[in-house]
Amino acid sequence: MKTCDMKAVEKTEIEGAPKPRRGKVRDVYDLGDRLLIVATDRVSAFDVILPDAIPEKGKILTAISLFWFRQTEDIIENHVISAKVTDFPAPFNSHPELLEGRSILAKKTTVLPVECIVRGYLSGTGWKSYKQTGSVCGIKLPSGLKESSRLPEPVFTPSTKADEGHDVNISFEECQRTAGTREAGLLKDYSLKIYERARSIAAKKGIIIADTKMEFGLLDGRIILIDELLTPDSSRFWSAQGYREGAGQDSFDKQIIRDALSAMDWDMTPPAPRLSEEVLLKATARYREILKTLTA
Repeated sequence: MKTCDMKAVEKTEIEGAPKPRRGKVRDVYDLGDRLLIVATDRVSAFDVILPDAIPEKGKILTAISLFWFRQTEDIIENHVISAKVTDFPAPFNSHPELLEGRSILAKKTTVLPVECIVRGYLSGTGWKSYKQTGSVCGIKLPSGLKESSRLPEPVFTPSTKADEGHDVNISFEECQRTAGTREAGLLKDYSLKIYERARSIAAKKGIIIADTKMEFGLLDGRIILIDELLTPDSSRFWSAQGYREGAGQDSFDKQIIRDALSAMDWDMTPPAPRLSEEVLLKATARYREILKTLTA
């Protein structure tokens, strides 16, 4: 690996364990009524897995998720059973060198088939949509907004959940048809409450959460929070001190990687191009910096 001497964990194989399902960045072991979720150091951008991994990335994202799960557990139940390898069942509890810090023993749910996105600022695909239509996911926004403008109120803008390929933004009505009317209403309510809580906490530490993506599942008829939460892979973090309306912002997240890829002659379909050592080093530093800033 180019970025440092540490070996990146790009995939896991545990002797005596079932074969994991490999997502874009996580390996998931099905243990019946529970899951063992391992955050690898793989990197995904534009819904494509990149050929370069970032050592320690999985540990950083796991630590950030656990921080936010604790901060929001009074709002909604989450899927965490334990993040201690000693609490894991055999044979996983015999592999602390591989799993410690990057793994969660989690409740198994029926995953609701929507990505729950909350936007507090106008950026990314939201900004592109606003320039074309004056709205985002069917939500009409005030005229005269600029790139990176703070929205009058955070908006819930769900998308489809795709295992492969690109997610697609959908309206709330489409979300109701996909997830169910009752479920869609609860997803919106929980997502906005979590975002507002996180935005308040981050603001005290000089961080703007521009937008974030969450996932939920059903467990015994109740909705709980799953997957990762408010990490650099699922959110845009900006420095409040450096914030300037009307332009793109310097991000504490993988926007660094997205920007580098966008500058290349690449059609956003596999295989992805390799990134320079400079980009990877900068991404690593930003992951570490946002962890330290948020959890200090």
